[in-house]
Amino acid sequence: MSSSPTNASAAVSDKMQMGDAPYYFVPGPSFWPVLGGTAMLATMIGAAGWVNGQPWAPYLNLFGIVCMLAVLYRWFGDAIGESEGGKYNKRIDGSFRWSMSWFIFSEVMFFGAFFGALFFARVMALPELSALDARVLWPDFAGHWPNIGPAGTIDSFTPMGPWPIPTINTALLLTSGVTLTIAHHALRHGERTKTAIWLFLTILLGATFLGFQIFEYGHAYSELNLKLTSGIYGSTFFMLTGFHGFHVTMGALMLSVVLFRVIRGDFKPDSHFGFEGAAWYWHFVDVVWLGLYVVVYWL
Repeated sequence: MSSSPTNASAAVSDKMQMGDAPYYFVPGPSFWPVLGGTAMLATMIGAAGWVNGQPWAPYLNLFGIVCMLAVLYRWFGDAIGESEGGKYNKRIDGSFRWSMSWFIFSEVMFFGAFFGALFFARVMALPELSALDARVLWPDFAGHWPNIGPAGTIDSFTPMGPWPIPTINTALLLTSGVTLTIAHHALRHGERTKTAIWLFLTILLGATFLGFQIFEYGHAYSELNLKLTSGIYGSTFFMLTGFHGFHVTMGALMLSVVLFRVIRGDFKPDSHFGFEGAAWYWHFVDVVWLGLYVVVYWL
């Protein structure tokens, strides 16, 4: 006996409510990518002008950041609404996983460029500049790390050591990885309250990390005379640790949104990629910090 159109429509509706839509959902045209790209452009122009001492640059940078956060809020809000509306299925879930994987890979390349700059400066440039033939141009140059440049062109500074703040921050991030894993296991077992508690602890540890990093920067500028302009050491130190701090900030914001959704009851034990994607990002941030801790603070 064949099913009636009404029963078939009800079956499709039931599948959509379970997040198993019988099609590959393609969203309609959106202006969020254009607005997001414009906000990012304003942010980077403001950042470049800020570094070069332009008085208008900090305001443009802040404007771009606020606009980008607003775009992300609305854009991800649309995606959450589509997910909760039952428009996604396993194929969409697979697309999200591949997209997040490639995004994290692009972040690996991003930090790889800065680690590469540090490697080039220490392992290749310094020995080359201190070689015998370079003595003609820079007779007083010493090829040691950190370096204040030839003929004292850079003000003397004290390099940042691994103790105590960097080591404390390492412990904080490693602990946050553990608390996030506990929260994930709790979510997979349907324990929403336990998930929310451990996720909140993860966010709190990340916020504490950022607080210590702000204190470390103040200490570097005021007491160590270590600045972004302190030669290749200062520029690589602040670029690597600063961008990592930015990623910690973004990761904490992502986990805060996930926490709100956990409390609201959006996630299910077998369907919670929003949580998993944020967790992947956070664990990536942890791994990057371990590399920073060893290469920047110890070596």
